[in-house]
Amino acid sequence: MTALLPNTSLPGSTAFLLPITDGPFNLTPNAQTAVKAGQSLAPLCTLCCCGFLNRTLAVVFMVSLAFAIVVGNVVTLTVFVQTRQSRTPQGYLKVSLAIADMMVGVLVVPFSVYTEISLMVNSAPPIWYQGSLTSPVTSPSLGGLVSPWQPCMLIGPVFAGCTFVSISTIFLMTLERSVAILWPLHKDALVTRRRTLLLILLSWSASFLLALAPLIFSSNFTLEYNECSRMCNYTPLLFGGQLPPDANILLLFPAFDFTLLGGTLAVNIVSFTSIRRYSRKRKLLSEGSLSDGGGGIGGGCTHRPSFSDIKAAKTIGILTFAFTASFSPIAVFVLGNVVGYTWCNFSFFAFWILTGNSCCNVIIYSVRDHRFRKGVTLLFQRDQSPPNSDKN
Repeated sequence: MTALLPNTSLPGSTAFLLPITDGPFNLTPNAQTAVKAGQSLAPLCTLCCCGFLNRTLAVVFMVSLAFAIVVGNVVTLTVFVQTRQSRTPQGYLKVSLAIADMMVGVLVVPFSVYTEISLMVNSAPPIWYQGSLTSPVTSPSLGGLVSPWQPCMLIGPVFAGCTFVSISTIFLMTLERSVAILWPLHKDALVTRRRTLLLILLSWSASFLLALAPLIFSSNFTLEYNECSRMCNYTPLLFGGQLPPDANILLLFPAFDFTLLGGTLAVNIVSFTSIRRYSRKRKLLSEGSLSDGGGGIGGGCTHRPSFSDIKAAKTIGILTFAFTASFSPIAVFVLGNVVGYTWCNFSFFAFWILTGNSCCNVIIYSVRDHRFRKGVTLLFQRDQSPPNSDKN
């Protein structure tokens, strides 16, 4: 989810950005008076958070995070590509999730590192930094205001699109496991590789179309590097102190996020309820309190979810919990801005906790998935083992 940083234009001056985040609701009365008087607002990022030492620590953190994201997801992709047992619908979904996470580590985080280093080295901020953009120009052929192109026009939608891909992929993984738990007899007929690849393609297309929606369907938005979150965020252009009439288009972002997360939670509840019921019947059968009845456990169905399906469902449940936990600070941040709080320092932690989730999946796989651990072991053993000719 990207932050809202409204832009305004004052008479006799170039357009400058109000240093606020996630909406027009967090300006104090003194700040509003300063805007009306034509005065520039003091930056929200204080010395303790934007000083040289703090920027140095932030760069070290970002470089370490980028390294962890790239290495972890490269290992994940290598294991799933080289292991035949992983070429299943669930494996394809995990590959899609790993690609989205790796794009964050390859493009989004390194750009923030480059910008932070530029701010420490150069006296003038780059053009994509908050408040450094020149005034947008009017283009009759394009039907409105046009902002000059700069790298945030690419980095911002990439981060938003990858976030949406991660949410939608976790939702699809949850659906795939719920089919294996609730209808194990029809799993192979319902969940096929072709359908899975088609859903992955639709997920990527819809996610990046949504990420680009403010730029495609409106000419009143631009993207800038925010000094608080230290990422490229969407910025509606303000003129005369008023939001553009189509500013509500950005509400599509939280609506999409919360809808899919809520659906994922609901599907997980249904799946785990079925697993709990199955485990209880299995325990009663082992204790002799429940007769088999010539069929299966509790109802005569001979096709029950396998142990690997149950364990995979629990692993995906952990993935969902980890993503929800990393996304929750963003939700709290947005709600705080709506009621009038300006949390500049908290916005940094909220956005980068969400970014840090991109390196969590490989850790979860390593702990929960024995096939993944075996694949990693074989991968490193293959690199260290000498050829057969050398052994002979």
